[in-house]
Amino acid sequence: MDEFEAIRPYADAEVPTVMARLFADREFLDILAHFRFPRLADSMGWLIKPVISRRLRKQFASIHTVDALQHKIEAYIDRTIERATDGVTFSGLEHLQQGRAYLFLANHRDIVMDPAFVNYAVYHAGLPTPRIAIGDNLLQKPFVSDMMRLNKSFIVHRSLSGRREKLAAYQLLSAYINHSIRNDGASIWIAQAEGRAKDGDDRTDSAILKMFHMSRKDEPFGAVIQGLNLTPVSISYEYDPCDQAKARELYIRATTGTYKKAPGEDDNSIALGITGYKGRVHINFAPPVTEFFEDTKQLAQEIDRQILGGYRLFPVHYLAYAMWSEADPALQVPSADKLFPAEELARAKQEWQRRLDACPVEQQPYLVLQYATPVRNQYQVKAQSPVA
Repeated sequence: MDEFEAIRPYADAEVPTVMARLFADREFLDILAHFRFPRLADSMGWLIKPVISRRLRKQFASIHTVDALQHKIEAYIDRTIERATDGVTFSGLEHLQQGRAYLFLANHRDIVMDPAFVNYAVYHAGLPTPRIAIGDNLLQKPFVSDMMRLNKSFIVHRSLSGRREKLAAYQLLSAYINHSIRNDGASIWIAQAEGRAKDGDDRTDSAILKMFHMSRKDEPFGAVIQGLNLTPVSISYEYDPCDQAKARELYIRATTGTYKKAPGEDDNSIALGITGYKGRVHINFAPPVTEFFEDTKQLAQEIDRQILGGYRLFPVHYLAYAMWSEADPALQVPSADKLFPAEELARAKQEWQRRLDACPVEQQPYLVLQYATPVRNQYQVKAQSPVA
């Protein structure tokens, strides 16, 4: 595994050392202090942070492996789900078998919670959790890198500018993903495209699929994909905690042609994505891809069909679609009152109106876009299906 040293997750033998480093990191302790004691952190941080450090060392003293750490963290995930959602449901887990490794290719809406919810589903199904692909743009601080690599994350180098360096990085990434599944028997989670689908349009980037094949170019593309147990995953949030920020970004891009992130913006998105209200959440696992696909374009179309078709539509999506200026009249999309009980729909209307009211008028079309697009996409899939 030496060739993957720069990108791989931490191994069990490294866990105690990395945790000790993490629990002594001033920035990490400062964030915990502000989260736990927001009113006292600034004036009493000098006293609070050592106490937090000692408590963490005591709580995690018996943790010496990654699996044990994830088991410990599971209680915190349970608490987050209880506080920030109205419940999490799963479908398609029957497609996954004990003893097999999978390449989970998922739509991407939230930086941390997308892979966390997939982990949660797989963990509760009694299967080993996957290794998680994370962009180096999110790992600017050493403690963040330590946290993520402790939790089975591996690094995707996105900030490289040179063509040769990028090619080498993708070659290494391809080799690592193939090695993980074929040799280590460890599953992988990776997003279907770089960056979150801020407009709600979940589409697979063919470059990602091409990357899977790069380290095994002497084999047919279709055969390599068949050997990876590629499994499309749809992650559906009833409400997106970051929808207002996404609407703002989309508006600025549309009106100025560009958007520059403010310092700490990704950190804020991560925090809001974890703690913000999501309503109901659903994760659907499609059957692994077994068909032989000649090229990335054909495969991308099939993955999109599975991800878009497996997306769980909630009342808010239909409410947004009904007011969307780009709704397709050729699609037979029923109104929300034909699909949902009156009480459920009334709650959705109230929450949707609250979100619209909180959004500046000029940005509202981009808020509507995020929730309406999945409806159009799914009904297009239904219209193209032979059984539609």
